[in-house]
Amino acid sequence: MRDRNHVRRKPLYFELTAGVLCLDFVNTLDDRPSSQPKELINSYLDLLHFGEDTKILDPVQGRNLSEGYASAPAQRALKQALALREALFAIFSAIMRKSPAPPDALDTLNQCLRAAAEHSQLVESKRNFSWNFVDGLSYEAILWPIAHSAADLLVSDQLQFVRACSAKTCQWFFLDTSKNHRRRWCSMKLCGNRTKVQRFYVRQKKTA
Repeated sequence: MRDRNHVRRKPLYFELTAGVLCLDFVNTLDDRPSSQPKELINSYLDLLHFGEDTKILDPVQGRNLSEGYASAPAQRALKQALALREALFAIFSAIMRKSPAPPDALDTLNQCLRAAAEHSQLVESKRNFSWNFVDGLSYEAILWPIAHSAADLLVSDQLQFVRACSAKTCQWFFLDTSKNHRRRWCSMKLCGNRTKVQRFYVRQKKTA
């Protein structure tokens, strides 16, 4: 007899290895160092999949927003999302280089934060407070938690632990929460194991 408490979880569309929402969003452009980066958000539906994978959106919101995925407002929201992503990439890249954040990138983030502020309110649940975004059927709603995530990270003491994957073909961003803050890979399952296999192959070839 099937366990009624067992709920089969659908597979995620995105690899969420960064440890923080805004950096996972930056990683939706794969293979950045290559001459042919791989775009993972090619449509508003892809953006909705990211929202559902990260629990920005619940399934009902996702279904409702998907009905107008091809509309002009949805396409504008998609364009804004990609602009925000590249702004975040520029900001966090500058931070890791210990350089000032590009003013235009910071302006893009601040514009999104202002829109988020117009649609946000504090709510209390079990003596804890959190931000709740109203107007969840706005096509831009998915951007507001991402912008808030970036702002929270930028003003936190965790900012110093933002890293880029050491694999030259990857360089995904992540928040290094390891004990000694010496994490090198976006994921041991992905780049960590791949690099170990490559090194093993080179050693074997040299021995032969």
